Amino acid sequence: MIRSHVLICGGTGCTSSHSHEVINKLAEELKSKGLEDEIKIVQTGCFGLCALGPVMIIYPEGTFYSCVTVDDVPEIVDEHLIKGRIVQRLVYNDTGDKEPLDKSVPVSLSETGFYKKQHRVALRNCGVINPESIDEYIAMDGYFALAKVLKEMTPDDVIKCISDSGLRGRGGGGFPTGRKWSFAKASAGDKKYVVCNADEGDPGAFMDRSVLEGDPHSIIEAMAIAGYAIGADEGFVYVRAEYPIAVKRLSIAIEQAREYGLLGKNIFGSDFSFELHIRLGAGAFVCGEETALMTSIEGNRGEPRPRPPFPAVKGLFGKPTVENNVETFANIPQIILQGPEWFASMGTATSKGTKVFALGGKIKHTGLVEIPMGTTLREIIEDIGGGIPDGKKFKAAQTGGPSGGCIPASLIDTEVDYDNLVAIGCMMGSGGLIVMDEDTCMVDMAKFFLEFTVDESCGKCTPCRIGTRRLLELLNKITDGNGTLEDIDRLEELCNYIRQNSLCGLGQTAPNPVLATLKFFREEYIAHVVDKKCPAGVCKNLLTYVIDQDKCIGCGKCAKNCPADTIFKTDYVAPGHKLASYTIDPAKCVKCGACLSGCKFGAISKQ
Repeated sequence: MIRSHVLICGGTGCTSSHSHEVINKLAEELKSKGLEDEIKIVQTGCFGLCALGPVMIIYPEGTFYSCVTVDDVPEIVDEHLIKGRIVQRLVYNDTGDKEPLDKSVPVSLSETGFYKKQHRVALRNCGVINPESIDEYIAMDGYFALAKVLKEMTPDDVIKCISDSGLRGRGGGGFPTGRKWSFAKASAGDKKYVVCNADEGDPGAFMDRSVLEGDPHSIIEAMAIAGYAIGADEGFVYVRAEYPIAVKRLSIAIEQAREYGLLGKNIFGSDFSFELHIRLGAGAFVCGEETALMTSIEGNRGEPRPRPPFPAVKGLFGKPTVENNVETFANIPQIILQGPEWFASMGTATSKGTKVFALGGKIKHTGLVEIPMGTTLREIIEDIGGGIPDGKKFKAAQTGGPSGGCIPASLIDTEVDYDNLVAIGCMMGSGGLIVMDEDTCMVDMAKFFLEFTVDESCGKCTPCRIGTRRLLELLNKITDGNGTLEDIDRLEELCNYIRQNSLCGLGQTAPNPVLATLKFFREEYIAHVVDKKCPAGVCKNLLTYVIDQDKCIGCGKCAKNCPADTIFKTDYVAPGHKLASYTIDPAKCVKCGACLSGCKFGAISKQ
């Protein structure tokens, strides 16, 4: 008889922290104690707290352990699983709370600041079930929505349900999902397709990967429902080859669904048949654009197509096609089961439901969060994310990755939804949320995202292929200290041209980080070109390292660490010191920062 379940995260983040070794060691320890029939190990998907992995939760107590290592396993078995005593040093301490949690009692996830304001719909099964077990998915009402659709609803009923829920595409554009499905259903064609976009390419984004790793059956079920609604009998999941765990678990789930008769011919004894295939992407960012993705599935180089015609009319292999991303599909089964009113009760007037964000950057709790639309940025950063580390000040948050814009500290109380972000010149994007503190140079940040876009441009249209390179040249000129005020004007002019004339969303949104930083942080651009200074002290060519000779004790460590021999001793001995101080020759300094990082006395600064 099973008396305890030990859930251990098997997502990519925890796997990189050796969670598989923890699982193997736990199995070994349980067997050596004769407990393998009493305690069940469950490998799950992502719990969300990616930076604190491997994560382990022991039920029925609900004790939440974080940062578990292989060496911790014997103690957990002996103390917790045998003697019933919590291993207090491993209990998760939510540093986002005002007061530390009492470690003498089990920690409930709902009590912690990280989870308290979350509402998990797309992530409902991640960290809860074994993603490689179809039986566990079914135990969580899996495939009940598909059964309901095939037994009780017409295709029009399904589309109306999705439309009434207010679900909008979570891939970035925010187009109403029900409307997209209705267009595809209305299109004439002897063959139609359903496509899932799992080509998550934004730097720092891992929302779709985590859903596929933790709950792959929800995507299979949703795609079958979409197929029934539009009249398609075949679907493709286009997933990045760099996601091996997601690909493996999705493959297992598809085979299991076939074995259970949930894919293939006459599903649930109906006239509806649906088959599903996986196609691997080669890492091209442009293939996140729906027409480029379909071109790649067809076996061609991933390049966007002019629209119209839109995919709902002429998509994959020239046939009517519905394409949604992973997170969009993950919401579908619950909307069918719970009803459109339930989903529409969450969020704002124009942005219903929840949104998954990959929270990263200068934030205490790096990880995956799902919050109701309309949650303020302040709540996400301070309450859920635990605030900025090391007492630094919040400066901005980048939403939407290379296609998005930044939200400055002055707008931290903005309610995060599609329309509010567009109103301030940003966009939701697929859900990457990069937090920046006072040490971030916004000009350098815009350059970082533009470098990515330049590398990822497919080159098909001139505005994107050439225009983004000219933008990057101007930004490099500015951060090198050679920019002029006229260059700032050229940046804006070129940004607007690229937005208006690029063929696809990649080029049309590539200027967004530049435009957003110009809008909210223009003074930093001016400082770079007029004062030849980087206010954040980031841009290397605009830095000067200086030794405060009154603080220098003359130890000489900075001179020993300098790779360019630019630091030398002076004749000056500061009051209270015995040795002569050092100074830096700015003409020879390579600005590597070795002197600053090595000085323990605060005598060196960058200006």
